[in-house]
Amino acid sequence: MLRQRTIKNLVKTTGVGMHSGRRVEITLRPAQANTGIIFHRVDTPEVVDLPALADKVGDTRMASVLQNGNVRVSTVEHLMSALAGLGIDNIHVDLNAEEVPIMDGSAGTFVYLLRSAGIEEQDAPKRFLRVLKTIEVQDGEGENAKWARLEPYAGFSLAFSINFHHPAIDSTASFAEVDFARDSYTREIARARTFGFAQEVEAMRAHGLARGGSLDNAIVMDEFRILNSDGLRYDDEFVKHKILDAIGDLYLIGHPLLARYVACKSGHALNNKLARTLLSQPDAYEIITYDSAAAAADAVSQDWRLA
Repeated sequence: MLRQRTIKNLVKTTGVGMHSGRRVEITLRPAQANTGIIFHRVDTPEVVDLPALADKVGDTRMASVLQNGNVRVSTVEHLMSALAGLGIDNIHVDLNAEEVPIMDGSAGTFVYLLRSAGIEEQDAPKRFLRVLKTIEVQDGEGENAKWARLEPYAGFSLAFSINFHHPAIDSTASFAEVDFARDSYTREIARARTFGFAQEVEAMRAHGLARGGSLDNAIVMDEFRILNSDGLRYDDEFVKHKILDAIGDLYLIGHPLLARYVACKSGHALNNKLARTLLSQPDAYEIITYDSAAAAADAVSQDWRLA
């Protein structure tokens, strides 16, 4: 059978929170089969568990934020994206602050960390969520409309369109599409960095956001150009980062998806609404397993190899 996966060894690192600006230590630990992905705040008087599930998201301003009462874990999407990209089902994530560290603004560091820990199969079938009918959510009307959709599909593919009306972004590709069965997550998506605009930084910081942002962990632009001296990692890095985020947001559904995701100008809020809408309709999906990798050929990412 196609089996669930966790990491072999405990691994940890430190970084800074993109929005809080605080130094954070993150520890990744193996988890038993059928545990899922669970974040733990270990800096609180008693450890607080925050399962990585769509209905536990309490805030979507500039990030996906898990919440349990008054305890939060912010900016989970990049780590969640790396876990989805490497096919990891079960893991414990310990944090000594309220935000996952931003690292270099992509999922690349988390991919490296997870592969350093090693990946192993477990004695339990991997469970996929297969979308059975199209689900769509929308915000706004006309030219300002943002939307996201999940369609039935044999594997997992994502197609994304952006439109920012900014010279630096408009000069790159505004559309990208990836298919987990064909394209390498680690090569094509994982290193795409988050991005923002210098003129918006002060306003964001006044609202408690982007306090840890810098040229070291984001693509930053003024009114006309990219300010990073090293330029872009991909010719279409902006739209690919939106795909990276969507992969992480959708993994909060709780299982790897068998679906085609298509979106235009979507973000964390719409992605979470799409996940919740899907899960609220039991006739729109089913949970399945595969007897063999061969039977799951279209569903298995080429990056789901043991490392």
